[in-house]
Amino acid sequence: MRQWVTEDWEFELTVTEGKAGHCRLGFEKGDRFVFRYGCPAGMCPKTMQQIYTWCEVIRCGGDFTYRGCPQKYEMDIGCTDGCIGFHLRAYPVNRDENGKPLPNGVRPED
Repeated sequence: MRQWVTEDWEFELTVTEGKAGHCRLGFEKGDRFVFRYGCPAGMCPKTMQQIYTWCEVIRCGGDFTYRGCPQKYEMDIGCTDGCIGFHLRAYPVNRDENGKPLPNGVRPED
Protein backbone atom coordinates (compact mmCIF):
# COMPACT_ATOMS: atom_id res chain seq x y z
CA MET A 1 0.00 0.00 0.00
CA ARG A 2 1.35 3.39 -0.99
CA GLN A 3 -0.93 6.01 0.50
CA TRP A 4 -0.23 9.41 -0.99
CA VAL A 5 -3.26 11.49 0.02
CA THR A 6 -2.72 13.68 3.08
CA GLU A 7 -5.99 13.37 4.97
CA ASP A 8 -7.17 16.65 6.46
CA TRP A 9 -9.93 15.37 8.75
CA GLU A 10 -9.97 12.87 11.59
CA PHE A 11 -13.19 11.41 12.95
CA GLU A 12 -14.06 10.06 16.37
CA LEU A 13 -17.10 7.83 16.73
CA THR A 14 -18.16 7.04 20.29
CA VAL A 15 -20.94 4.73 21.44
CA THR A 16 -23.29 6.78 23.63
CA GLU A 17 -26.26 4.44 24.02
CA GLY A 18 -26.96 0.73 23.86
CA LYS A 19 -25.94 -2.53 25.44
CA ALA A 20 -23.60 -5.24 24.19
CA GLY A 21 -26.42 -7.78 24.23
CA HIS A 22 -28.41 -5.70 21.75
CA CYS A 23 -25.61 -5.43 19.18
CA ARG A 24 -24.31 -8.20 16.96
CA LEU A 25 -20.76 -6.87 17.44
CA GLY A 26 -21.21 -6.28 21.17
CA PHE A 27 -20.83 -2.49 21.13
CA GLU A 28 -21.49 -0.81 24.44
CA LYS A 29 -21.43 2.69 25.85
CA GLY A 30 -17.91 4.15 25.80
CA ASP A 31 -16.56 2.13 22.86
CA ARG A 32 -14.64 4.47 20.59
CA PHE A 33 -13.32 4.41 17.03
CA VAL A 34 -10.89 6.93 15.55
CA PHE A 35 -10.31 7.03 11.80
CA ARG A 36 -9.51 9.30 8.90
CA TYR A 37 -10.60 7.73 5.61
CA GLY A 38 -10.69 3.97 5.98
CA CYS A 39 -13.14 1.90 7.95
CA PRO A 40 -11.87 1.38 11.51
CA ALA A 41 -11.18 -2.20 12.58
CA GLY A 42 -14.15 -3.77 14.31
CA MET A 43 -16.68 -1.21 13.09
CA CYS A 44 -20.10 -2.38 11.89
CA PRO A 45 -20.06 -2.32 8.06
CA LYS A 46 -23.79 -1.51 7.83
CA THR A 47 -23.46 1.52 10.08
CA MET A 48 -20.17 2.59 8.51
CA GLN A 49 -21.97 3.13 5.19
CA GLN A 50 -24.10 5.76 6.89
CA ILE A 51 -21.21 7.26 8.88
CA TYR A 52 -19.07 7.53 5.74
CA THR A 53 -21.73 9.73 4.11
CA TRP A 54 -21.61 12.20 6.99
CA CYS A 55 -17.80 12.20 6.94
CA GLU A 56 -17.96 13.13 3.26
CA VAL A 57 -20.18 16.11 4.12
CA ILE A 58 -17.35 17.44 6.29
CA ARG A 59 -14.60 16.58 3.78
CA CYS A 60 -16.50 18.53 1.10
CA GLY A 61 -16.76 21.69 3.21
CA GLY A 62 -20.19 21.23 4.79
CA ASP A 63 -21.13 21.05 8.43
CA PHE A 64 -23.82 19.51 10.58
CA THR A 65 -25.62 22.76 11.49
CA TYR A 66 -27.53 22.43 8.21
CA ARG A 67 -28.95 19.22 9.67
CA GLY A 68 -30.06 21.04 12.82
CA CYS A 69 -27.11 20.09 15.02
CA PRO A 70 -25.84 22.80 17.40
CA GLN A 71 -22.15 22.08 16.64
CA LYS A 72 -20.58 22.34 13.18
CA TYR A 73 -18.54 19.17 13.46
CA GLU A 74 -20.49 17.02 15.93
CA MET A 75 -23.67 15.00 15.63
CA ASP A 76 -25.53 12.12 17.22
CA ILE A 77 -26.53 9.25 14.98
CA GLY A 78 -28.14 5.87 15.46
CA CYS A 79 -26.93 2.60 14.03
CA THR A 80 -28.80 1.18 11.06
CA ASP A 81 -30.47 -1.44 13.27
CA GLY A 82 -31.60 1.19 15.78
CA CYS A 83 -30.08 -0.43 18.85
CA ILE A 84 -26.86 1.59 19.34
CA GLY A 85 -26.40 5.37 19.53
CA PHE A 86 -23.22 7.07 18.38
CA HIS A 87 -21.67 10.52 18.63
CA LEU A 88 -19.60 11.55 15.61
CA ARG A 89 -17.00 14.30 15.96
CA ALA A 90 -14.72 15.66 13.23
CA TYR A 91 -11.33 17.29 13.82
CA PRO A 92 -9.21 19.12 11.24
CA VAL A 93 -5.71 17.58 10.98
CA ASN A 94 -2.60 18.05 8.83
CA ARG A 95 -3.02 21.82 8.47
CA ASP A 96 -0.51 24.63 8.16
CA GLU A 97 -0.33 27.58 10.59
CA ASN A 98 -3.19 29.29 8.71
CA GLY A 99 -5.45 26.25 8.87
CA LYS A 100 -5.02 25.33 5.22
CA PRO A 101 -4.74 21.58 4.48
CA LEU A 102 -1.23 20.33 3.71
CA PRO A 103 -0.57 19.15 0.14
CA ASN A 104 -0.76 15.52 -0.90
CA GLY A 105 2.35 13.46 -1.38
CA VAL A 106 3.56 12.33 -4.80
CA ARG A 107 0.99 10.16 -6.52
CA PRO A 108 2.42 6.73 -7.35
CA GLU A 109 2.75 5.91 -11.01
CA ASP A 110 0.92 2.84 -12.22
